Amino acid sequence: MSHADDPDLLSRRRFLASAATAATVAATSAVAAPRVLAKSSSTTTNADADTVPFWGEHQAGITTPQQGHVYFAAFDLTTDKRDDVIALLRRWTDASAHLTQGQTAVPLTDDMANPPTDSGEAIGLTPSRLTITFGFGPGMFVTKDGVDRYGIQKHRPEALADLPRFNGDQLVPERTGGDLCIQACANDPQVAFHAVRQLSRLAYDSAKLRWAQPGFMAAQKDKGTPRNLMGFKDGSMNPPINSATMMDQYIWAGNDAGWMNRGSYLVARPIRIALEHWDRMKLGFQEQVMGRHKDTGAPLGSKHEMDGLNLDANDADGNPVIPENSHVRLGAPAVNDGAQVLRRSYSYDNGLSFTAERWPPWRQAMEFDAGLLFLCYQRDPRTGFIKIFENMSKFDMLNQFVTHVGGGVFACPPGAKEGGYVGQSLFELA
Repeated sequence: MSHADDPDLLSRRRFLASAATAATVAATSAVAAPRVLAKSSSTTTNADADTVPFWGEHQAGITTPQQGHVYFAAFDLTTDKRDDVIALLRRWTDASAHLTQGQTAVPLTDDMANPPTDSGEAIGLTPSRLTITFGFGPGMFVTKDGVDRYGIQKHRPEALADLPRFNGDQLVPERTGGDLCIQACANDPQVAFHAVRQLSRLAYDSAKLRWAQPGFMAAQKDKGTPRNLMGFKDGSMNPPINSATMMDQYIWAGNDAGWMNRGSYLVARPIRIALEHWDRMKLGFQEQVMGRHKDTGAPLGSKHEMDGLNLDANDADGNPVIPENSHVRLGAPAVNDGAQVLRRSYSYDNGLSFTAERWPPWRQAMEFDAGLLFLCYQRDPRTGFIKIFENMSKFDMLNQFVTHVGGGVFACPPGAKEGGYVGQSLFELA
């Protein structure tokens, strides 16, 4: 008998589906469960080529080759009961294992007396390499009204440090923080949104959405480094995801990390870009700001994108070829004690909104509410993002065009074993 055909497991999933939709179905009831109409939302005959495994040592969506779209969401927990949080994580894990394989989060039924168990907008779509990655914010570990809500405060990792207030931050409370986060990535934006929507439905009695941000990444013809909305290649200095040594050194938490061993820490930051301001700048100035050539992505003074940074090179006048306050120099490991992070960023476009520019010409108008959803993973944010961004926030020439408007830091636990749940290593601690 296959795992999917286990009658006890199927019965449990039917119960969860009913619970999520406020049905009063008891697990021991003599009444027959609603007839299952479909197990899968995918009609593809070769789903394996379009799927990413959910179970494993690490959560998918971290070192997974980047998909074309993301839907990122942060949640606030509304329950004070530890068992409710565990039940939610079990539901989310079980549902995600199905969603990433092209199935509905819970089986579809013909129960006309309750809401549908799936919203239905992804029925017929392929899995589109969907990955779902979960993270725990600092709020899960803090006391509320003097009470350690979930009995885990003492297990908060030191690496899950609150981000300092950086120079230039204009963080909007409604786009900042969160007790939990979900990063859903897929090659189809509807598949990514559908996944977060279903998980949100399963959380109605335990958590509520705090903020969310969809994003996209244009596919390159040569499958090279993608470009951001400023037109420059984004992520050229990433450590190679196919190097286990590099990932262990910079991305995965180690044996000394306790329950976070083989997990990673995520920093998420929506960054608004003043595109109207940037588009008025001369090409030469844009390249000086970035420290790279716009067409090839090569460091200034070099020909190829992956050429090493020659930070000691000077021009005929004795000035650094790569300016001292350029983006690429200030973010380089060589000037940050070797610090590196794994960028997994996406562009975003929220339409238009009224804004006042931070720099001359101090323009105030309806402008694009667009920019970069900066996502980066690391072994420890204190020696990763915080270390790198402290100087960048003060001296980077790019700051006159970008504003960090929200975000948070999250501990992304190791992957789950089949039959378990994400975060189990934390909640099994006494």
